[in-house]
Amino acid sequence: MNPLSRRSLLAAMVAATLGTPALAFPDRTITIVVPTAAGGGNDAMARVLAQGLSVALKQPVVVDNKAGANGAIAAEFVAKAAADGHTLMFGYVATHAMNPALQKLRYDPVKDFEPVGLVAYSPVLLVAHPGVKATNARELVAAVRAAPDKFSYASAGNGTAPHFAAELFKQSTGLGSLLHVPYKGAAPAVTDTIGGQTQLMFPSLFTATPYVKAGKLRAIGVAGSKRSAILPDVPTLAEQGVAGVDVGQWYGLFAPAGTPRAVVDQINKAMNTVLNDPATIKKLEDHGADVETSTPQQLRELVQKELARWRKVVEVGKLKPD
Repeated sequence: MNPLSRRSLLAAMVAATLGTPALAFPDRTITIVVPTAAGGGNDAMARVLAQGLSVALKQPVVVDNKAGANGAIAAEFVAKAAADGHTLMFGYVATHAMNPALQKLRYDPVKDFEPVGLVAYSPVLLVAHPGVKATNARELVAAVRAAPDKFSYASAGNGTAPHFAAELFKQSTGLGSLLHVPYKGAAPAVTDTIGGQTQLMFPSLFTATPYVKAGKLRAIGVAGSKRSAILPDVPTLAEQGVAGVDVGQWYGLFAPAGTPRAVVDQINKAMNTVLNDPATIKKLEDHGADVETSTPQQLRELVQKELARWRKVVEVGKLKPD
């Protein structure tokens, strides 16, 4: 064995003993897979993070959009990717809690991933078509009760945040007859709510805010624990007497299961550095999100807690995938 080969072998043995990867990480471009189409809130936040990580990790970090099946296409792809830290997923509450709570998927949100860390949190917003004669939650509930056949709500599909938020709203207010109209994505759902084909929706703040400010949608209430800085005059639903409708769309970075702990920790350290940068914080706030950081273990615990929470909502509401 020549000296170079012997040296390489010894380095690999030492790395294995120490529990660190034998090869330096990262040694090439890192890809963050986003489960939604380009141009949406998830995509915008992932690109902000990618830009910061490329500097922190000294390697290019690119975004790859793999939309479809409520995020299942992207999740399956990352779950099967090489567990070396070079393929990551910008997962969120729908891909790792809501959709898996609703139906059996070809990936396990806990077993098939190594959580890396939280990125941000953003509540959804209850909006109504301007023609709806209600300006707050109390008036809206009364209007739906008086004429239930005249109201329906749009969602981005079964198992998405707009769907589950509306179901929590129904369960909290007793509006069991409110009709669900699922769409293939947030964009067509918002379009039809603006057009009056559906009357209500719980879109993300990023999606809803431009239409609210333009008067094309009326903001009824924030489905979160606090008001949003970008719509400070819109009260939470809890402030209006509708308790329990706290739907935080949390976003986090995930690696394939089996990714070495040293690699996961290195990415976590880099992303937390990025997320503590004031410029990054401002960019994410402009997209309607508050920065949230965590350890890998804290994100793992959040996924498990959220899975249990949304499975209960599915059970109570007798929700079905189709």
